[in-house]
Amino acid sequence: MSWKGQFLQTANRLLRPIDIEIVHYREHWRPTDLLGPRPFQDASRLTIESPFLKVFRGRDTDLRDSFDFAVVMPTTMRPTIHRALRSIFSQQFDGRVQVLIGVDVPLGSREALEETCRAVPERQCVFCFYPGYSTSRRHGGQHASGDGGALRTVLSYLANSRFVAYLDDDNWWSNDHLSSMRQALSGAEWAYSGRWFVHPQSGRLICKDEWESVGPGQGEFQQFGGWADPNCIAVNKRVCEAVLPWWSIPVRNSESWRAADRNVFRILSRKFRSQATGRYSVFYTVNEADSLHEARMRLIGADRYAAAARPMVETEAEQAGREPTAPGP
Repeated sequence: MSWKGQFLQTANRLLRPIDIEIVHYREHWRPTDLLGPRPFQDASRLTIESPFLKVFRGRDTDLRDSFDFAVVMPTTMRPTIHRALRSIFSQQFDGRVQVLIGVDVPLGSREALEETCRAVPERQCVFCFYPGYSTSRRHGGQHASGDGGALRTVLSYLANSRFVAYLDDDNWWSNDHLSSMRQALSGAEWAYSGRWFVHPQSGRLICKDEWESVGPGQGEFQQFGGWADPNCIAVNKRVCEAVLPWWSIPVRNSESWRAADRNVFRILSRKFRSQATGRYSVFYTVNEADSLHEARMRLIGADRYAAAARPMVETEAEQAGREPTAPGP
């Protein structure tokens, strides 16, 4: 390491307690005009929905009391959000859970979403929030992150819990996800779990992800020093507060507007203490349009991927509530 690098490392170690970091000018993040042009749709053409904030509470749930876990979910109200919510409602977690849903653009049925939210169990509550516009530049808003704009950041701050987990509306959890995350966080500042790949058409499990979302310093993709999917991450936000704004800031010059989560992982893995749950408790729906899909396919194997394309015979509730096994060829 050069003397400049040694100087920066020493200076940053001294400055960390006051939350200041010196960054080399070649690596310093700059305003989002340097991220390149991003096509966006006029949000007024996507929706005419009025702003709304609605709260659904389980019995004897007092919003003034801190929750034992919060779950942040940005959404465009795709139909898969009902499965995601049911997996939260079925958590075998001995604590109070706050679910915060932030709507980027309401493309789905608000009535259907509210019907699912009314099934919130005891000791849980759901906040559904839509400001009347998108915060994502992808849909005409102000923030470069395309998968929810500023919603993950805003809802993380709004959460009335020091422990925050994240779930996208097309994925879901096994019923021990939050309990295993909470146990891991008892000795760490952030935690991560493993995930299963799920076929996007059939909904069947393909295999465990043993190459990509496997934690700091591990896996086949080492551009960011390893990787953990946001759906697999939970943080102690009191300790990791400095990372929260980065949910809305994609990696500079990235080809993907989803790349804000790479910044979040980079900071978490370098600055904060982590712990793995040892559980594969996340079910991640493969996106065939993702830039990493070809690389994933080489690792998964075409035969295994094709085998998972067969229709799923069990119900969503059965799959969400059991320890899964990968389908055979």
